[in-house]
Amino acid sequence: MLDTGTIERLTGAKGALDQGEGVFKVSAPRKDLSVAISGVKMTPPMGLTSWAAFKRAGTDDMVMGDLVLTQEQIRPVMDAALDNGLEFTALHNHFVTESPRIMFMHIDGMGPESDLATAVGKVFTTIRENPGKDETVRAQIDPANSRLDSPELDSVLGLKGQHKDGVYKFVVGRKTKMHGIEVGNLMGVNTWGTFAGTDEKAVVDGDFAMREAELQGVLKNVARRESASLPSISI
Repeated sequence: MLDTGTIERLTGAKGALDQGEGVFKVSAPRKDLSVAISGVKMTPPMGLTSWAAFKRAGTDDMVMGDLVLTQEQIRPVMDAALDNGLEFTALHNHFVTESPRIMFMHIDGMGPESDLATAVGKVFTTIRENPGKDETVRAQIDPANSRLDSPELDSVLGLKGQHKDGVYKFVVGRKTKMHGIEVGNLMGVNTWGTFAGTDEKAVVDGDFAMREAELQGVLKNVARRESASLPSISI
């Protein structure tokens, strides 16, 4: 049986138990945010409340949650989740035309109740105490003026890319099945990246095609790159 008192203490959030589903859900309303959509003031009950739901799963527990974040809070909160054993399963927007921009980060985890509640508590604390800062890396780069060493990029990546209109692009196809039919590279199942700029200052953007088991490892590697932009993920 869930120890609801301990979960509230470790998460620092009040919760409610649903006996029918066996779920204890704690909530952290974002009362600190001032968000408007088309002049309408948005309040926590209108979709601006972070939450985490706990459920007994055999000898361990499971937790699933959704976190309400400003764009500047994404990196520190993602770090807090990954560093404390939670998985980061989606990052996307729920609204359009809102000001400021609000993002929603989905998390989940399996393990001992106290470990999960402690991890969620650290995430909630990060949201509460870390307003975040703009970590966007900016550079004046125009692909029309790119001067990239394509052979060097080929060597580093171990691939053969294409250089066109000032942009170097590589594509790595993968295969999967949809509706019982094999689909691959040309159907959009691929990892790709494009480089522009110079050998001294360049930018890269792209997509990663991953299997589910590969996702968390790739995210942790992205999170460790201070100059990397944050991923946009929807599952």
